[in-house]
Amino acid sequence: MKKESGATLPVWMNQLQLPPTKTLEENLSCDVCVVGAGIAGLTTAYLLAKEGKRVVVLESKDIGGGETSRTTAHLSNALDEQYYNLIKLFGKDGARLACQSHAQAIDKIEEIANEENIDCDFTRIDGYLFAASAEEEEKLMQELEALQQIGWQDVVMRKRCPVDTLTAFPCLHYPNQGRFHVMKYLNGLANAFIDKGGRIYTGSHVKEFRSGAVATAVTAEGYAVAANHLVVATNTPVNDRVTMHTKQAPYRTYAIGVQVPKDSVADALYWDMKDPYHYIRLQKETTGESRYDLLIVGGEDHKTGQHAHPIECFQELERWTKLKFPEAQEVLYRWSGQVFEPVDGLAYIGRNPGDEENVYIATGDSGHGMTHGTIAGILITDLIMERPNPWAKLYDPSRVSLKSVGEFLKENLNVAAQMKDFVTPGDVDELADVIPGTGRIMRKGAQKVAVYCDQDGVRHQCSAVCPHLGCVVSWNSVESSWDCPCHGSRFDPFGKVITGPASSDLGPAS
Repeated sequence: MKKESGATLPVWMNQLQLPPTKTLEENLSCDVCVVGAGIAGLTTAYLLAKEGKRVVVLESKDIGGGETSRTTAHLSNALDEQYYNLIKLFGKDGARLACQSHAQAIDKIEEIANEENIDCDFTRIDGYLFAASAEEEEKLMQELEALQQIGWQDVVMRKRCPVDTLTAFPCLHYPNQGRFHVMKYLNGLANAFIDKGGRIYTGSHVKEFRSGAVATAVTAEGYAVAANHLVVATNTPVNDRVTMHTKQAPYRTYAIGVQVPKDSVADALYWDMKDPYHYIRLQKETTGESRYDLLIVGGEDHKTGQHAHPIECFQELERWTKLKFPEAQEVLYRWSGQVFEPVDGLAYIGRNPGDEENVYIATGDSGHGMTHGTIAGILITDLIMERPNPWAKLYDPSRVSLKSVGEFLKENLNVAAQMKDFVTPGDVDELADVIPGTGRIMRKGAQKVAVYCDQDGVRHQCSAVCPHLGCVVSWNSVESSWDCPCHGSRFDPFGKVITGPASSDLGPAS
């Protein structure tokens, strides 16, 4: 993740000594092939290796090089969807299982860190959901009632938030939440997996999947891994063309790391109730005698590829932070990430719908990627080991809920609306209008062309049509990428695929 216009490296991407890996340059067979070396993929691989399975992990980037390294690393079972909504969608038993599964995921992270001696700054802290209006206070009461219905009696209403500049209204106090340094954890998890005989191949982009009694993943270089079981843990499934992409929507989310005086902000997780909401936590300095903490603030989400000036999201985030935290000083980091919002609020983890029984996916993490990813490791391991798991039905990717049909229709109508881009004019009329360091869409006859001008003034052209399902991409000036507004595929300035569901590059300009 290099520095681009408006973005600076997040705190996670420091110079950790990740375990040595190499690119796949041979054909292999194994018990389980896991595609994706983020939190979901490596947790699954590690737990299966503990069960004695021969596991191979394929990753197109580096370990944690996808969305895991862009997380703000909240560990929480205070879910974004709110439990009063989850009760409506899944009933009290389903909402209770959601609560318990995320709590057990936090426990599992702590357990693995202790068992493998991973120094990842894991800390148990409290969480606070705060209201900022009388209307939001009523929703807090509604949420508290829902929590009591599912048996989470430890959550209480507080008259005051620990940070009095956040709000003068009440807040809900959630005990026993957590935070950690995700890349330190992932580094230790990868080493522990390798110690158990696992193999990780980075720089190995999977371009083709072959289903059958033996599932096969084929890389762009033509090398294949054949396995009895295949797990695709790539944030959004790159082995599925349509089905799962109608059940979730891609959003860009933004985060900043702000210097604050040491111990000036109470160490906890904080969330407001706006839409989109803000999420806050601290990263405490664990070495040296620093006089500062890092305040991490995220929010300002929008649909991927559907914001003309994403730098404004950082600006608004900084404005809000300085308003709510007067002690905030220099902004040290700015970064963005991509989350996939499921239509009914919970992740999709389990067997891939319409595929062979030995193909599994983990997707739809929403704002809880670290716990959803850990749930995926536990659940998929149980499925492969043919053990019953009480969460299997709740997270089943094939589930259909009539109660979430409104959200399903809204998101898919939004996708359909993006097709208007085929008949609209381009951003510019001439190549010369594309200035260095930027990208623009240009119309050439009936075609849309993505034009990027590099810092030397050389203009590079490729098709503006996403190879996944044919939507027209748009330029992301913060990340210097071409983003698909339909299903979230992303490409570098020259059209090379960065993130699925597309598995191939943008085509040549015609």
